[in-house]
Amino acid sequence: MTTAHLPLILAVDDEASNLQLLRQILQDNYRLRFAKDGPRALELAREERPGLILLDVMMPGMSGYEVCAALKADPGTASIPVIFVTALNDTDDEVEGFEAGAVDYITKPVSPPIVRARVRNHLSLVRMEELRATRLEIVQRLGLASEYKDNETGLHVIRMSHYSRILGLAAGMTEVEADDLLHAAPMHDVGKIGIPDRILQKPGPLDPDEWKIMQSHATIGAEIIGEHDGGMLALARNIALTHHEKWDGSGYPKGLNGAEIPLEGRICAIADVFDALTSVRPYKKAWTEEAALEFLVQQKGKHFDPALVDLFVGQMPAIRAIRQRWAEDIPVEQKAA
Repeated sequence: MTTAHLPLILAVDDEASNLQLLRQILQDNYRLRFAKDGPRALELAREERPGLILLDVMMPGMSGYEVCAALKADPGTASIPVIFVTALNDTDDEVEGFEAGAVDYITKPVSPPIVRARVRNHLSLVRMEELRATRLEIVQRLGLASEYKDNETGLHVIRMSHYSRILGLAAGMTEVEADDLLHAAPMHDVGKIGIPDRILQKPGPLDPDEWKIMQSHATIGAEIIGEHDGGMLALARNIALTHHEKWDGSGYPKGLNGAEIPLEGRICAIADVFDALTSVRPYKKAWTEEAALEFLVQQKGKHFDPALVDLFVGQMPAIRAIRQRWAEDIPVEQKAA
């Protein structure tokens, strides 16, 4: 039976008997590679990219601390978790190991159940992080897919997402909440996938029937994302559903007003409109920053949450830096009027 699907573990120890013991403990559930010194361990880590490294500390030449520090300094191996397996059990030794970048300590003589449990737990954490990163990339790319249907670009998604994060922090969100907002905001217009091209890409104004269909992209987006108990996808659903609601209740799809609109929807409304105004579209030139800010201020209490507009205006140095970092490559004749 093939073992290619099993997680790969690199065990490093200058004593062959210790490596043999780790083989006996782990060989039934994992693929194993072995190294007896630091340089060989680094070579194998770069070539094989193991899911976990079990690393002795006291080795001739290059110590385990030095190996671990070298692994963490290399972008290609920095994310590999390292567990020290060592006879050193002083608190200062453990502190030095954690400062070098290790995630755990197992003391010798090793206990097979403890080794199996620690390895299993840390590999589970790696798997969870991989799944989180994969989910995040899917969310981002689905957000980009909606832009291919519209006259907007992927850079719009990036800019408005960062504007949203900046405004979220200014409004009192924690770093974690603001990061979730950053990653959920690209889904704001995912419902445009369900809007016919003849409407979405129409060069002129929409008639009342076409406008009604266009407005349905908010509920379509919420349906695409689906119902979730919490987390980033629940946030993304709220944004898709409510970023076209207006403070005075004249928005869509539900005509919510004031604080009835979720904070994330109110934030993304400002970020989305500001970037749309200051960006070139086939049907318009880009507004100047000053003109766009004047519009936001004029719409305080109408389209936008007044307090959030004030916070947004106060964050212009950071907003301006995002605009410059992810600027469009626009011909001179199409730039701001």
